Amino acid sequence: MGDTDAREETRQTPYDSWLSARRACVLGAGTMGGGIAAHLANLGFEVGLLDLSVQSAADGFARAKSARPPHFYLPDGSERVKTGSIENDLGWVRDADWVCEAIVEDLDAKRALFERVEPLLRPDAMVSTNTSGLQIALLAEGRSESFRRRFVGTHFFNPPRYLKLLELIPTQDTDPGAIEAMIRFLEERAARRVVVAKDTPGFIANRYGMWCMFHAVHVAERLQLTVEQVDAITGPFLGRPKSASFRLNDLVGLDIMRDIAQNLRERCPDDPRGDTLKLPRSLEFLLEKGWIGEKAGQGYYRREGKELLAFDLKTNAYRQRQEPTLDGLEELGKLPLAERLGKALELGSEVGEFLREYLVPALQYANELKAEISRSVLDFDRVMKWGFGWEMGPFETADALSSWSSGISEGPFYKNDSQLAFDGSYVAITRPPEFAAFRDFPVVEQREACVVRDLGDGVAGIGIATKMGVITPALVVEMLELIESGRFGRLVLTSEARNFSVGFDLRFFTERIQEQDWEGIEVALANLQKLASRLGEIPSCAAVFGYGLGAGLELALGCCHVAADAESKIGFPEAKVGLLPGGGGTARTRALAQTGGPREMAQAAFRLMHGVASENADQARRMGFLRPDDATVYLSDRLIFEAKRLALEAKPVATPEWRTGDMPLTGMIDRLQDEAKARGEISAHDELIGDKIKAVFAKSASFEDALTRERQGFVELCKTGLTHTRIKHMLETGKPMRN
Repeated sequence: MGDTDAREETRQTPYDSWLSARRACVLGAGTMGGGIAAHLANLGFEVGLLDLSVQSAADGFARAKSARPPHFYLPDGSERVKTGSIENDLGWVRDADWVCEAIVEDLDAKRALFERVEPLLRPDAMVSTNTSGLQIALLAEGRSESFRRRFVGTHFFNPPRYLKLLELIPTQDTDPGAIEAMIRFLEERAARRVVVAKDTPGFIANRYGMWCMFHAVHVAERLQLTVEQVDAITGPFLGRPKSASFRLNDLVGLDIMRDIAQNLRERCPDDPRGDTLKLPRSLEFLLEKGWIGEKAGQGYYRREGKELLAFDLKTNAYRQRQEPTLDGLEELGKLPLAERLGKALELGSEVGEFLREYLVPALQYANELKAEISRSVLDFDRVMKWGFGWEMGPFETADALSSWSSGISEGPFYKNDSQLAFDGSYVAITRPPEFAAFRDFPVVEQREACVVRDLGDGVAGIGIATKMGVITPALVVEMLELIESGRFGRLVLTSEARNFSVGFDLRFFTERIQEQDWEGIEVALANLQKLASRLGEIPSCAAVFGYGLGAGLELALGCCHVAADAESKIGFPEAKVGLLPGGGGTARTRALAQTGGPREMAQAAFRLMHGVASENADQARRMGFLRPDDATVYLSDRLIFEAKRLALEAKPVATPEWRTGDMPLTGMIDRLQDEAKARGEISAHDELIGDKIKAVFAKSASFEDALTRERQGFVELCKTGLTHTRIKHMLETGKPMRN
């Protein structure tokens, strides 16, 4: 073998191992470093987190552990992170499959650290810098060829648990094979959606996104609008998150905004729109006061107790927040986004004036920047959608407003599943199958309450098509007909709604209670139980996301497997409306808990009595709402792909095993009830609900017997006035009551 062949073999071998990485070393325990460490620990990585000193590393990690919203799915996830100092523990780099540097945004400091790190790196280790805008090529200067071939920028978004975008920035020296391997690792193992960006100042996100943030403030000041008015326009009305503009500024940090803007102005002196990055009057004032946003307790908003104050852009003083009334906002807000924006731009009110001053220049600027900072308009749009939570990227928006003069002569930017390339041609958009959404698959049959789609490879998909994924008697009948037709060899159960399911239609129970149609309720429950059992008789998987509650969860647990989006809220909240899970949920919860013995069974009954739900899928498994072998999908875009994979592997499940015997289960449940009652946590009616659950858990002789008992208990609770009152209160207010 010649030298060239040997070098080629050496180049390829390290990248092949990246997908099996298990250990990471994060250098820097600041906001981003701590968030990255927590995210990787959530995914099962063993993480070393280093900072300047042992104390600063511990302090940084303590902030990560106490962050709100939380960085960790489960508290004990933090046990996979160990902290140390760069001075004494840099040797941990030797054991790392991935070294992710995330220290301060200082070019010289980062380069000095890499000089110390390089001799310790394994030849097969990944190495990256997390930066929001420093030039990656400059950071790699002076390093060896081996280092430079595998060195990239990885721009995480904060907090990593909740924002899936990662801008990957290679240099001219980065090996194309390393780029491909890194993308695969990040998307399959690190739960990221990757956009490869050019090594330009601020990349895509900060160069354009930060400009848009400053632009909104300048327009607000020029038009003399309030922060509340601008946030009302630039939030969900504009297809953006509720944080809108000024709330987003506070979350990012006004000092961070200033530093990024200053860096961009220095590095992009010829940008004709660079003056937008000069400090607006209000931002300058707040910075002088040290009121830099959320981390300082005040910025454009300040919370005093339960009261939220807003910064007045005219007086530079805080005042009570004012609910804005803007002509056209509420009426147009009901329309689809594209139609809404087109009509809003024509308004003569503050809404129209702001959008003409803000949105139109923002679209024009994106068009001017696109070739300089991105590889395609699709990449540009994806950064703004995945990183900033925009419903449509700027080029999608420009296409949607093509009939309205936006000053952009190019386009359409998207046509027939192709995108407009920078040379004026149209190129096909590649859509990897692992990121296909349920709606991307062809419809085989459309029914009133559900839709059937062909997911390929002999797998069918049934999507619940009711609002919020509500389970109705009609939906259950439709699905039973489909399942019992014998048409499906393998199946994925999911939802066409924004949530998998919020549970059974409470209006049905209210109507049946008013009619005293107890038999109608019993039949609906029996059909729901039957459907759940039938789902397990074919190889199946439920793809759960958003809310997976009540009857929806009962159907999901009937499937052979559940693939749950990590952020899913899962549980049985029936007790909050005076009921118990009656579609098999009580029996299945008991059957799942019995592997942990009487103590775990008693705790499971107690959770049902309280009507609790999890905050995430990992917690749901810990609470007994998911089975040990059900899967958490940490990147929501892969949910259908993973559910289909599990459906292809699934085998029909038998009726759950039911263990009986001499166990002090009744007494243990009684004790938990008595203790909760003494603490004032439950009412007499809660105790009655608990008694019905206890009967299913402790008195049932088999799974089928348990199903009968839970139906009976459900109907008996429906006959009580207190349950009816709870149901009505939930329907009228959307909130539970304890009576």
